[in-house]
Amino acid sequence: MKVPTVGESITEVTVASWSKSNGDFVEMDDIICELESDKATFEVAAEVSGQLAIKAQEGDTVEIGGVLCEIDENASGAAKPMEQKEETIMSESKPTGEILEMKVPAVGESITEVTLSVWQKTDGDFVELDENIAEIESDKATFDLPAEGQGILRIVAQEGDTLEIGALICKIEIMDGEPVQADSIPAKSAGSAQLETRNSKLETESTYATGHASPAAAKILDEKGITTSDIKGTGRDGRITKEDAMAAQKSAPKPAENKPAAPTFEAPIIRGGVSREQRREKMSSLRKTVSRRLVSVKNETAMLTTFNEVNMKPIMDLRKKFKEEFKEKHGVGLGFMSFFTKAVCTALQEWPAVNGMIDKNELVYNDYCDISIAVSAPKGLVVPVIRNAESLNFVQIEKEVVRLATKARDNKLSIDEMQGGTFTLTNGGVFGSMMSTPIINAPQSAILGMHNIVERPMAVDGEVKILPMMYLALSYDHRIIDGRESVSFLVRVKQLLEDPTRLMFGV
Repeated sequence: MKVPTVGESITEVTVASWSKSNGDFVEMDDIICELESDKATFEVAAEVSGQLAIKAQEGDTVEIGGVLCEIDENASGAAKPMEQKEETIMSESKPTGEILEMKVPAVGESITEVTLSVWQKTDGDFVELDENIAEIESDKATFDLPAEGQGILRIVAQEGDTLEIGALICKIEIMDGEPVQADSIPAKSAGSAQLETRNSKLETESTYATGHASPAAAKILDEKGITTSDIKGTGRDGRITKEDAMAAQKSAPKPAENKPAAPTFEAPIIRGGVSREQRREKMSSLRKTVSRRLVSVKNETAMLTTFNEVNMKPIMDLRKKFKEEFKEKHGVGLGFMSFFTKAVCTALQEWPAVNGMIDKNELVYNDYCDISIAVSAPKGLVVPVIRNAESLNFVQIEKEVVRLATKARDNKLSIDEMQGGTFTLTNGGVFGSMMSTPIINAPQSAILGMHNIVERPMAVDGEVKILPMMYLALSYDHRIIDGRESVSFLVRVKQLLEDPTRLMFGV
């Protein structure tokens, strides 16, 4: 007989105690020893009937598959006492007519199902209260299943079945009366003399089972906060049974020693009108639609994001030089959005895939540039569209941006002003965003994210200069836009922004 597999992550066990002595005659399914792992204790049953020859001693550490003992099937001497034991048990115990249903117990907070790994008893066997009858496995550990009553076992679930917590695993036909143990059966053969000798030895010596609680008893004691050292077991070899645990009472606490009192602290008092109330608001139709579209894009596109950085000093210098004159003449401020819109339109015409979209099984390319501008409105994110932005000058773009942003904040945008669009610009920098991966505005195939401008030390012609830098993020649908096109598009935008005179001359 070898050490059985007792759990997925357990590689070795320790022989805790032998229930039989070397040379004893054992019957098949007799419990002959107990093994301990770092997680649980397991009982080992004899695989055949015969004379026991112990190979691994108590306290030995044995690997899974290592030899525990040998059983000589040709030996004889205890068959009659065993038969007599079964007869005695059946004659002393009477059926009550009660059927106890045993269900899969809760074995952990996050465990919803277990696998029945092995039955330690067979259908029709007589089982005692708290006797281990099966082993169940979860994805975290292996557990013993103790009998919840005394009687005849009727198996329902088979080995290998996966069962949910609370599922029926077996039934027990309850028997009353106290079954007679093999130790108390009168000696009628040579083999019974060995049982008497072993029994007398157990009466005078403590064994590994002495003071140990069955799984059901251990659970009850744990709930009561009682340790096994506080009670005496009445079970076999002094084992603590379920009845012992139920009857146990927590002992009175010992008088406190004269130790300095530990410092006590009161819970902080929250002042200043802080409220812990919650409020719920119904989600608006706009936010529902935006949420649904964003999730759909994440699930239905092959979205990637590529990054670059832009030196914003040339644009900032131009704005500083012409800002006042521009506003005085045109009645609108010169912002960054017109520069980005013009740069994006130029790059889109050079890389048309970034300006395209997928319509079922067709790729759609647009000769025009309808640029969507993401605006944070009171009711949620809206994306009005600047039509034919490639044909507009700086003044026209700035005026259109102001017009659409004002209507968005006043919730006066029409459906037509928000439909369409071939490419989107979103500026998280106005809120202080340093870096982001924007989500594509479907059915478009790309979106450019702008971020805040931060002064950073940069190497320029072998010298370190402090420059106002901005990170750019281009999210794109890899199904229509290849890596070469996405990176080249972003590099072209960077080139146009860092040398804005190129926008004036179209180079």
